[in-house]
Amino acid sequence: MPEEQAFSVLVKIMFDYGLRELFKQNFEDLHCKFYQLERLMQEYIPDLYNHFLDISLEAHMYASQWFLTLFTAKFPLYMVFHIIDLLLCETSKDDLLLTDFEGALKFFRVQLPKRYRSEENAKRLMELACNTKISQKKLKKYEKEYHTMREQQAQQEDPIERFERENRRLQEANMRLEQENDDLAHELVTSKIALRKDLDNAEEKADALNKELLMTKQKLIDAEDEKRRLEEESAQLKEMCRRELDKAESEIKKNSSIIGDYKQICSQLSERLEKQQTTNKMEIEKIRQKVDDCDRCRDFFNKEGRVKGASSAKGFSDEDTDEEKETLKNQLREMELELAQTKLQLVEAECKIQ
Repeated sequence: MPEEQAFSVLVKIMFDYGLRELFKQNFEDLHCKFYQLERLMQEYIPDLYNHFLDISLEAHMYASQWFLTLFTAKFPLYMVFHIIDLLLCETSKDDLLLTDFEGALKFFRVQLPKRYRSEENAKRLMELACNTKISQKKLKKYEKEYHTMREQQAQQEDPIERFERENRRLQEANMRLEQENDDLAHELVTSKIALRKDLDNAEEKADALNKELLMTKQKLIDAEDEKRRLEEESAQLKEMCRRELDKAESEIKKNSSIIGDYKQICSQLSERLEKQQTTNKMEIEKIRQKVDDCDRCRDFFNKEGRVKGASSAKGFSDEDTDEEKETLKNQLREMELELAQTKLQLVEAECKIQ
């Protein structure tokens, strides 16, 4: 059953069924139950009762643990509700009659719990319990006899001995209470020391945590400053990249216009060169034609138009035409070199942009 119901059952057994009375007033009610048990044994199994008297085996030597724990100390759970006098009414009586004091105690403490661990024996015992009738009137009678006997013993007892016994009991209780007080004081001091130690450890831990918190806050401030610095540097870097990109784009546009102009100039120079070459060829053909037509000049020039003999007639050679061609070739070579340099600068600008 759940814990709450189990506790409720315990309270019910203690208060409504009288189990708590066994533990009160120096176990007086427990001794009354022992007397009832012995009287029942005397009535139902007198031979076993007399045998226990002969070997000086009293009921409290084997039944106290059973009564105080409702038989849960030794027996299985399905046996805890059986009554002790029914146990003594079974066939084990013959075995007990042959035992001595130590054998009887061993039987109650060891052999008897083992015997009823099987469910078959437990069922036979339950049948025997149902067939055995013990009235409450008889138990009340035995209880009254026990209390009468206790009163007679108290009256017959010497007052001095009774007071001495009571004094010894009170002294023992006082010593027990003093010992409990010392134990509680020691436990209190130990608890205070442990609490003081725990408090010191907690304070040290709190100081360490505060220091760590301060360090963390400082690290957070430093991290925020570093973050702002990096953001500023990132913004500056972005601005610089943007300016460089604009500059590179402007240079690309400029280089593109230069290349366009260069191509246009090259095209114009090429056209000009072709026209000049055509004009020169036409003029050379005209001069050659005139030289061929002139009888006087024919003797000074060969068929290719070159001067025969000494080169005194430089005005009629085509050296001027060769020099002009060479000049044009040099200009063309310089333009090609300039074009190559421009292309190189364009490639460098593209690399820088990337």
